[in-house]
Amino acid sequence: MRTFKLPDLGEGLQEAEIVTWHVKPGDSIAADQPLLSVETAKAIVEIPSPFSGKVARLFAQPGDIVHLGAPLVGFEGAGASDDAGTVVGAVKVGTHVVREGETRVGAAGLQGSHGLRATPAVRALARKLSVDLAMVTPSGRDGVITATDVQRVATTLAENGPADIVRGVRRAMAQNMARAQSEVAAATVMDDADLHAWQVTAAGRDVTIRLVRALVAGVRAEPALNAWYEGKTGRRHLLERIDVGIAADLPEGLFVPVLRNVGQRDAADLRAGLDRMRADVLARTIAPEEMRGNTITLSNFGMIAGRYAAPIVVPPTVAILGAGRIRAEVVAADGVPAVHRVMPLSLTFDHRVVTGGEAARFLRAVIADLERAD
Repeated sequence: MRTFKLPDLGEGLQEAEIVTWHVKPGDSIAADQPLLSVETAKAIVEIPSPFSGKVARLFAQPGDIVHLGAPLVGFEGAGASDDAGTVVGAVKVGTHVVREGETRVGAAGLQGSHGLRATPAVRALARKLSVDLAMVTPSGRDGVITATDVQRVATTLAENGPADIVRGVRRAMAQNMARAQSEVAAATVMDDADLHAWQVTAAGRDVTIRLVRALVAGVRAEPALNAWYEGKTGRRHLLERIDVGIAADLPEGLFVPVLRNVGQRDAADLRAGLDRMRADVLARTIAPEEMRGNTITLSNFGMIAGRYAAPIVVPPTVAILGAGRIRAEVVAADGVPAVHRVMPLSLTFDHRVVTGGEAARFLRAVIADLERAD
């Protein structure tokens, strides 16, 4: 049997979730004909057949997570044979406490500072009851997890029904956030932009595109925030072109389509491009390359709610600008109280490579641009 394995889908992706098969065992397929669709990096990707042949076996089902290099399809004909692995051994029950040095989460991993302490018997009970020990609050002496602790969590979980498996977009989000939390030395600076020079209300104003323009002004004042940083090698890449990832909230999770070369495009072109990307995201037809390679990120969360935040910087980028809800506020104008419309801003940056002064100057330039009337 000739086996086709999950190919490298680019951007360092190590796995994909099967969305749907376009063939079934017994079907004949031509080279380059759609074979299956997978979801990865927040986009659905169609994988074509690498050659013509008759499908003998599907190694995964819709909803399965398949790792890079794992078998996908077996075709009739000569080729590599299947090899089923077997785990051999015996489980020994003891009374001594086992300490885990670290707990890995996501692609990059998060290290627990103290680890988890439980006897092998308690660990076996947790596996039997499908309880993750990281969810358990220990009550035993010296922080040891007891059987009662595990049973308490199992009861709570049972009362609330079966858990949802985090897949697709939310799974990618969980991995990216875990990686960001473990790698980035995040710091956040906050300030307000006085929008009094705008119209009486923000109605009729394209706030998101104004934010994009202001972000460009910030990058021109401090190019250090439009960069990629390689944490392992210590290399920083200052990037000339500004490709802005625009955070978009959907029921499926967080999407970040990329608006390209924003420093060289006018407002109408930017709005048309953003509308097209949003439509593609909603229809889940956005191309994978349009979800990759941003150089800086914008989150206009104030369209929903919230004033200030500490947005998450996702490597290799080094900065994300967040805009809160525009509100009316009493300010000092020419020495007297006045009611102006104010936009709260939050800039999170990777303090490993961006200084506080660079971040503050970037934010100052953003505010100056937003406070212009035009």
